[in-house]
Amino acid sequence: MYTFLRFVALLFFFGLACFYLVTIPRTLPEETMADLTGDATRGEQVFWAGGCASCHSAAEAEGEERLVLAGGRPFATEFGTFYAPNISPSDAGIGGWSQYDLANAMMRGVSPGAQHYYPAFPFTSYTKADPQDIADLHEFMQTLPASDTPNTPHDVSFPFSIRRVLGGWKLLFFREDWALAEAPTEQVERGRYLVEALGHCAECHTPRNALGGLDTDRWLGGAPSPDGRGSVPNITPGGLDWSEVDIAAYLKSGFTPEFDSAGGEMAEVVQNMSNLTDDDLAAIAAYLKAVPPVEPPAN
Repeated sequence: MYTFLRFVALLFFFGLACFYLVTIPRTLPEETMADLTGDATRGEQVFWAGGCASCHSAAEAEGEERLVLAGGRPFATEFGTFYAPNISPSDAGIGGWSQYDLANAMMRGVSPGAQHYYPAFPFTSYTKADPQDIADLHEFMQTLPASDTPNTPHDVSFPFSIRRVLGGWKLLFFREDWALAEAPTEQVERGRYLVEALGHCAECHTPRNALGGLDTDRWLGGAPSPDGRGSVPNITPGGLDWSEVDIAAYLKSGFTPEFDSAGGEMAEVVQNMSNLTDDDLAAIAAYLKAVPPVEPPAN
């Protein structure tokens, strides 16, 4: 009996050791951001492409108020309710963060305090970002209004409330490869970067499995809305028959070819995308026409 109990104890501690090693928050190499100088003008384009204001500004903010990134918006999911944090340049936000801190948050989902971030923050897309773009974004964000609004704790149930568990989730679902492996033209390659990395479009437009990982076999093929109300449309050629001109015009103006207008969260996406250059909007459209079509489910 004693031998059996000792074996169980050894097995238990071996399991704990494996869990510890597997779930360690892994950061970028120190040299990733070395010698990079940020440019705020370029960083503003990264800011709009990344959709930062859509989550971190007040829900009804307009104009300059969208640049006050005080956080607080709730995002209800089947795993709990997540609240966007303050990312303004203040002590309550990210005012003390370095470029390297921001890069680790966006590209590895790890906080300056070496804790995992929940994938409600789309680091699984931002991981493909160019470090220079993150340096530029960091420089731009330092120019934004500061807010002292404290962060609202997430309302997440056990076991998801244990952040260390997210190390296991990352092991299963955190990938850095492109969904569209080959970009046939430079324009599509640029669109791929804007959609898959900065724009993180798949985070809403791709369905997820039971553990919240993206179903890459149905990339951009539409998904249930995370709040359980309605659905997010299929934007592959199998679900969207708009021309490239139509897509670019929609992202610029918010008007569909049928003269309907963007609503809900997509209206905010248009507010962001309308700040991009016409060339970038055309690149996004070219990419969306190049991805494999996902056919709607049979009725």
